[in-house]
Amino acid sequence: NTDVTSLAAKNLLKYSFSENLVGSWKLAALYGKTDGVKTAENYATEFRMDYAYTDQIYLAGIGGWLKDKFAGIDSRYYIGPAIGYKYLTGPKHFVTGEAGLNYVMEEYTDDTDNSYLQGRLFGLYEYAFTKKNRFSQSLEFLYDFSDSDNYNINSETAVISALSDSFSLKASYLVKYDNEPVPATLDDTDTILSVALVVNF
Repeated sequence: NTDVTSLAAKNLLKYSFSENLVGSWKLAALYGKTDGVKTAENYATEFRMDYAYTDQIYLAGIGGWLKDKFAGIDSRYYIGPAIGYKYLTGPKHFVTGEAGLNYVMEEYTDDTDNSYLQGRLFGLYEYAFTKKNRFSQSLEFLYDFSDSDNYNINSETAVISALSDSFSLKASYLVKYDNEPVPATLDDTDTILSVALVVNF
């Protein structure tokens, strides 16, 4: 028999400062043990401000922190601007594209560090089966302008099904690819398959 302990939690808080200005704060934590041996530990937080310039164009400022020792990251800080465009806005199909720049400071588990300017491209497609049931696919590309081999690709495929007005069930498959992991002995791809209960307040 195998003794497995796992804990995963996420929280998203949004606040509308005005009709065009919205702030959001994300928190996430993942922790796991198998037979008393730690197998996962990931903590992250991100804050962003979005300003709707038009119905389809928006501007954003993004800043965050990440710790993922199993990916070799002791700490990662990033901050920068972004611009987005809503190509489709429903009622069934939703497509959003986003481009931005980040200044990134990283400390690795092998006691090395790195700071660089990062380019970011992000795309999100959503299909609404009903008002509260939807499919989503996101893809993110992160590029180090000072080292062309240092890039990351993140993908999330998810289905959200409403159980009630306040509760939903989310099944997701996350793929995180790091072309140049530090230390180099680490795997370049992490995958997470999860099923979570979503509570809307």
